Amino acid sequence: MIYRVLAIALISITMMSPAHAVNPDEILEDPALEARARVVGKELRCLVCQNQSIDDSDADLARDLRVLVRERITQGDSNEEVIDYVVSRYGDFVLLNPPFKLKTYALWFGPWVILMFGIGVIWLFYRRRHASVSEGNVTVNSLNEKEATRLKKLMEEDKP
Repeated sequence: MIYRVLAIALISITMMSPAHAVNPDEILEDPALEARARVVGKELRCLVCQNQSIDDSDADLARDLRVLVRERITQGDSNEEVIDYVVSRYGDFVLLNPPFKLKTYALWFGPWVILMFGIGVIWLFYRRRHASVSEGNVTVNSLNEKEATRLKKLMEEDKP
């Protein structure tokens, strides 16, 4: 029984580890250059998946970017030069951690604005719902003064 639990735990842990999509034919022969390519690849976002680095993505565009990064590194570019080259072609969105500047405010603040808007809509919905519901689930807004008076009289007559 304990061996089954350990086997399941081991399988679960190996499945949770990040998958590296770098193909064997992409790997550079020089380990130092390959290590630099992996560092750069971890900083660049897959434009198809958008939540993975190019090293973790299986998308064709991510593969093209991995090849491009390795070509630039092989040509002698520094890590910063490679990243600047990719950003010049695809914009700041290609960075997993975009710089904080005027052009990227939407990337930094957009999710928070959407979250606050959603909370505001929910708050208004429940506030209006609470204000419009009265006894017996009849909305006060749908009755005129005469109907509201008659309803109150009927409700008082039914009370023992």
